[in-house]
Amino acid sequence: MTDQKVDSGPATALWQADAEAVHPLVRKAAAWSWRLLIIFAALLAVGMLVQKFATVVIPLAIALLAAALLAPLVDWLQRVGIPRSLGVFVALVGSIGLLAGILTFVVEQFVDGVPALSNEVTNSVHKVQDWLINGPPHLSDQQIRSAGDTIVRTVQDNRESLTNGALTTATTIGHILTGAFLILFILIFFLYGGDQIWHFVTRIVPTAHREKVRTAGELGFGTLVGFVRATVVVAAVDAIGIGAGLAILHVPLALPLASLVFISAFIPIIGAFFAGFVAVFIALVTKGPVTALIVLGIIVAVMQLEGHVLQPLLLGRAVSIHPLAVVLAITAGLVVGGIAGALLAVPLIAVGNTAIRYLLADSPEEVYGELAGGEDRRLFSAEPDKPEPGRFDITRTLRKAEAESGDADPHS
Repeated sequence: MTDQKVDSGPATALWQADAEAVHPLVRKAAAWSWRLLIIFAALLAVGMLVQKFATVVIPLAIALLAAALLAPLVDWLQRVGIPRSLGVFVALVGSIGLLAGILTFVVEQFVDGVPALSNEVTNSVHKVQDWLINGPPHLSDQQIRSAGDTIVRTVQDNRESLTNGALTTATTIGHILTGAFLILFILIFFLYGGDQIWHFVTRIVPTAHREKVRTAGELGFGTLVGFVRATVVVAAVDAIGIGAGLAILHVPLALPLASLVFISAFIPIIGAFFAGFVAVFIALVTKGPVTALIVLGIIVAVMQLEGHVLQPLLLGRAVSIHPLAVVLAITAGLVVGGIAGALLAVPLIAVGNTAIRYLLADSPEEVYGELAGGEDRRLFSAEPDKPEPGRFDITRTLRKAEAESGDADPHS
């Protein structure tokens, strides 16, 4: 058998000369560059699709968050003997009733507090006017009146824009109501048969990898349950602490501001900054700089309690994400889905991180042990809650994952 001669024509010689002329570091950089470009293009395409179908994607994601919050309650009701359909009904009616009652109470407090806020703002404006006239600026009444007339004229000149904005707001309210009904509809099916839906979706996965994908989704959902539950506790503590401080200082709209703190806590870092800014601003314009500084001190103290005590004990067990990743995720969520995107960014990243790490791992037990409390210094680290027996049984799914290369799985 004769050896084949390698073609040493002009093209081969030119290719070899070019390969020798390019530094290996440049070749590696080029190889990484086109791969990164493909990944970036894929992520961009996904973002554009999500933005295009945000009307469906955002309610779907919010329903998933709500399911993570209510699923443990529905499972408990089923364990005590209540049929699952009735348990879903009880959980939904109870949650909607509780939410409606809280919103009604907050709105009543807001309406009752508006007159006091108006009086406080009027007094503050008079004090500012007095300072502008008698203080260092030494302005005249005519100058102040001219500035006020300019503001009124600006509002009148932009009346059409304000009207269009009001119409846009009305349209947005219509979209919100439509989205709320869609969320409720999806949530009912998630709570009643979420595991069956997930098993149906994973049928498109090849049989050899199907059980591992199912387990990854179950672990991700466990992470989401832990995240939502811990975030609710942290948000409640923040709202109670800051709201109590505002009430003691007799700051107007203390309860609505506490509600804003609770809602903003679901958007890490940025939400706390926004709610704190609003509270300090209202304290400043109604009670003066001293009260505003005290409110700022209360907010800082509560945030320190959250960051050094509550998050390590509660939220840290569910999901721990590097602050840089949090800010980048929230920014991307704002660009793609607005406020709803910012709300959903962090929990969805936590779920995806848990699922992907399980899928890429060689040993399922190693990954689950790592998520359950091992030292992990990676950018993301999450511990899923233990699923309820009979729903997302981790022991069962891990056993099935181990047997992927062995006997046939009776529950595929």
